[in-house]
Amino acid sequence: MPMITQRCRHNYSAIAVASLACFLLFVAWYSIFLEAWLKGIGHDRAWLSGLGVSVPLQCVTALVASLLLALCISAFTQLTGPMTARRGIKIAFALWLGCVLTTRATQSVFEARSYSHFALNTGFWLLSMALMGAIVGGWPPKSAKQS
Repeated sequence: MPMITQRCRHNYSAIAVASLACFLLFVAWYSIFLEAWLKGIGHDRAWLSGLGVSVPLQCVTALVASLLLALCISAFTQLTGPMTARRGIKIAFALWLGCVLTTRATQSVFEARSYSHFALNTGFWLLSMALMGAIVGGWPPKSAKQS
């Protein structure tokens, strides 16, 4: 019996926009909830400003990670049915539930983090993945001429 393989045809414009939307939501979310996040990890603004981290490296890392996540959401959406915003959100939710919620829960319980810290981080990923799912799933497909 021949093996049937399904090929994904990613819309890289949609993936790029979804990734940028995730990054912008990240900036807004953690700007709004910075104090709560710092409290959740047991630190303050003085600690944060004394780290000497590379902000460009942090931004590039976040953008690359969101690109990969948007690509995964796109692939899973395509491989399981039609590309619609609603299906993109459903797939993003399933990936969040099976991958993000479970790994963050395990990490949080072993790090002895508070429930509010857990909710802050997992809430961000739930919203950002739903946003990316809506974008990649609902983006109009390329016409045959553009392929």
